[in-house]
Amino acid sequence: MSIVELDGKGRLTLPKRIRESMGIGRKALVINAGDHLKVIPLPPNPIEALHGAFNVKKSFKELRGRAELAAEEEAKKGGGRPPKCPS
Repeated sequence: MSIVELDGKGRLTLPKRIRESMGIGRKALVINAGDHLKVIPLPPNPIEALHGAFNVKKSFKELRGRAELAAEEEAKKGGGRPPKCPS
């Protein structure tokens, strides 16, 4: 645990030992969790980090086309109106 101070621009510096132990490089996601903040390390190259996570053999163009067709079908079912909220 460490106590840190904000600078004049509202920035804080995470102590080196915390950055190293958590593997925080240049970027981190900061989430407002109500009464505290969550800091989640982000990989330097998110695309590279996801390499192999999805085994999709279809091209992007084909996937996009299917998504557009599904959206059109969904719009036709709903008549272009947003769904009603339950009363």
